[in-house]
Amino acid sequence: MITKNKSPKAAIKLIAILPILLISVYLISCGSNKKITKEKDNDDTIFIIVEQMPQFPGGNDGLRKFLASTVRYPIEAQLKKIQGRVFVSFVVEKDGFISNVKVSRATNTILDKEAVRVVQRMPKWSPGLQKQKPVRVKYTIPINFKLR
Repeated sequence: MITKNKSPKAAIKLIAILPILLISVYLISCGSNKKITKEKDNDDTIFIIVEQMPQFPGGNDGLRKFLASTVRYPIEAQLKKIQGRVFVSFVVEKDGFISNVKVSRATNTILDKEAVRVVQRMPKWSPGLQKQKPVRVKYTIPINFKLR
């Protein structure tokens, strides 16, 4: 078996490159920590999952009752026999009020408008909590439209 002798030049190159690599890794890790800290300090951060998720007054049952009593099937959609499920996303603010209401998955513009109208009328929620402090949380709910 033939073995190659490593030249001293290769060892010198490795010794010269190693400190540069270590310093680069250190600087990159320091830079990424600063970015994370800035995001954490920002009061406008919108979370998706938090330790305690926002809650509608009365919980999920209360939300279902609210939707059942507030949704009005648009007459035009009934006449055209339009059905579907509209997904509406919104932000539950630190004070529990709803903002940034948007259709995240549309069905039909008629049904989409009704779904947005209903979500905008929601009462104040219990806000989401992260480290026992109220935070902004993005929330998405489906609203079903089905003819009987």
